Amino acid sequence: MTPEGFELFDTAIGRCAIAWGPSGIIGLKLPERNDGAMRARLRTLHSGMQEMTAPHEVQAVVVDIQRLLTGQTRDLSTVSLDMSRVPEFDRQVYMETRSIPPGETLTYGDIATRLGDVGLSRAVGQALGRNPFAIIVPCHRVVAAAGKSGGFSAVGGVETKRRLLEIEGARALHPVLPWDR
Repeated sequence: MTPEGFELFDTAIGRCAIAWGPSGIIGLKLPERNDGAMRARLRTLHSGMQEMTAPHEVQAVVVDIQRLLTGQTRDLSTVSLDMSRVPEFDRQVYMETRSIPPGETLTYGDIATRLGDVGLSRAVGQALGRNPFAIIVPCHRVVAAAGKSGGFSAVGGVETKRRLLEIEGARALHPVLPWDR
């Protein structure tokens, strides 16, 4: 990979952004209110990073993300991620989450159980709320118990999560209730 940089790109759900460094992808952001907000967020998260054309290997990831977001099946589980800035527990959560195939979901409790303690469910949700690799680490595929949506920290919140799951052909979630917003 080349030196750190980021690029904005169009998808079926709006403009996303991908950031990379010498050791892999360091971030993927879902659409913000506008391009200016996206650039500001990236520069806050990755101080000094410059916007530039993505290198070939990153462009290949972008194409797969674009196709996934049009409903085509794509496996992003082998995309090289630089998790050096990610706490160890979050890394474990992200590795488990990456194993969820498109169109499938697991609950926060399922992930916690896979990590050895169902009591970690809340911590799993918090780790997913900090996920810097949206789509590549498919946190939208993790739902609350009984098929309720749970939270989602991207712009649009639960509605964005629901849309991503619909694009992937996931089973329907319960209707959004006022306390799910």
